[in-house]
Amino acid sequence: MKVVVIGGTGLVGSTVVARLGEHGHEAVAAAPSTGIDAITGKGLAEALRGADALVDVSRSPSFTEEDVSAFFRTATANLVRAAQDAGVGHYVALSVVGADRARESGYLRAKVVQEGLVRASGLRHTVVRATQFFEFGGTIADSATADGVVTLPDGGAQPVAAADVAAAVARIAVGAPHDGLVEVGGPEVFTVADWVRTVLAARHDPRTVVADPRARYFGALLDAKTLVPGPDALIGEVRLADWLSR
Repeated sequence: MKVVVIGGTGLVGSTVVARLGEHGHEAVAAAPSTGIDAITGKGLAEALRGADALVDVSRSPSFTEEDVSAFFRTATANLVRAAQDAGVGHYVALSVVGADRARESGYLRAKVVQEGLVRASGLRHTVVRATQFFEFGGTIADSATADGVVTLPDGGAQPVAAADVAAAVARIAVGAPHDGLVEVGGPEVFTVADWVRTVLAARHDPRTVVADPRARYFGALLDAKTLVPGPDALIGEVRLADWLSR
């Protein structure tokens, strides 16, 4: 199969491309650096010619609400149009577990809009909602740090290795479209604060992590289930301690 991976040079995308290649598929790493730009539309028609599937794992370069919303609206509209014109049989979009439950977050609201555009496109599709990546624990800590103290919610989280998400996305891309949602999460449930505290301790980071139920996660208040996938989720293999030990 020919699979075009938007965001194919990034953390997840590069691994999706590698996985597909290992299994004999033609995987195209699509990104501005490879001459394919979802925002301007440059190179999309050529890249998608003859493609069986399109995978969108791209990320907005800015996390401000206005920028994120504009990014996903523009990119998804361009990708949908190009996929329709090319007759792509499977559109796979990577989103976030709990996006529809954490509507106070501007980023997650934008992901819900992205999902809606894909569903409304008429294309056969699968929306893959993943939990937070292990790799982003430090970034989350930085976003919540003041005077050396990291204040985070005590809501639940089920973080996952990016490699496990990439493996799931690659398998889904070459399979039959679900025309709905698939969730992916890690094998363990933490609170957001406990997860980030574990990451910082493993890195000998001196910051103190404080759990506060009133703290917001990128604008959203969390409960025990907001960011936790349902019982039918695909579960990754890598545990946090093993990932940290690597």
